[in-house]
Parts: sequence; structure tokens; C-alpha cells
Amino acid sequence: MYHTAFGVYGILFQGNCLAVIKKKAGPYQNRYDLPGGSMEAGELLEDTLCREFKEETGMTVTSYHQLGTINFLYPWRYKETTMNNHICVFYQIEETAGAPISHAPQFDGQDSLGCGFLPLEQFHAANASPLVLKACEYGRKKQFIEKGQRITEWSVLSKPHVHESL
Repeated sequence: MYHTAFGVYGILFQGNCLAVIKKKAGPYQNRYDLPGGSMEAGELLEDTLCREFKEETGMTVTSYHQLGTINFLYPWRYKETTMNNHICVFYQIEETAGAPISHAPQFDGQDSLGCGFLPLEQFHAANASPLVLKACEYGRKKQFIEKGQRITEWSVLSKPHVHESL
């Protein structure tokens, strides 16, 4: 049985570095993930992008464009389900105001521990979400490939595979 998750995510590069958050919950906990998340009632996709990006990174999005939508299917036990269908809308963040926060403010629903920029070479399947790996592919190829992905093996990490400070 499938659980379906839908989210909006921002890809922001500084040179060869990608803005990532340290994830504290969900199937990507203890990994690097892209800033973003679920829509609230009455939000436009762009509203979600800007709100989530600000909450998780401290930066205000001032310019962006949509890249595309794909999904990731992978095994994950959640409530009564055994598979996750994560549908993701990706945006290229072109400009922001403010600086990234290394420690995100904590509140109900916050799943970021903080944000920073890391070189693309530092991300791999053992420390990053599939969203981060997709962003790395986009950064290297300079083209967003709209193709979903089936992941046959997935494990939620019990220990952090991220740097304490970004």
C-alpha cells in the first residue's frame, strides 16, 4: 500500500555548492535534503516554495522559476503503508535575500535543523535524499530531466550522516 506525499522544493546554487538542510524527520531524516515541503491550505505552489524556503533556511526567495515535477517511489513503512510515492515540484531559486541559518528555529512541523551550502561532490546515496541527488544531476548537466525514479532499497537513517555544522 502506498503513502503519497506532495511537496515543493527549491534548488539554490552558489558556484559549485548547493543549499541543503539537515533533515530531522520523515524518510530522509539524518540526511541532507532540499529546502521545501508540503503545501498548506489555500497556498499556491509559489507560496509554499517561499514559505518553506524561509522557514528552513532563513533566506527570502526573491526570484525563481519552475523546473518541473517528478516522483520518487521507494519502500518506506509509514502508518499502514509500505511504499512512498513522493511527488516533487522543483524550482530553481535565482535570487535570495538574507543569509542561511545554521540552526533553524524549531516549531511544530519543522523538519529542518539548519541550512548551509556544500559542494556537489559531497552528496551521495548514503547521505542525501533523492531530491538532493536530482539537484546535483541538474547542477552537473545544466538540464532538468523530468523522469521519475524507482528506488528498490531505502532505509531511514537512525544516526546522522551529515556534518554537525554546515
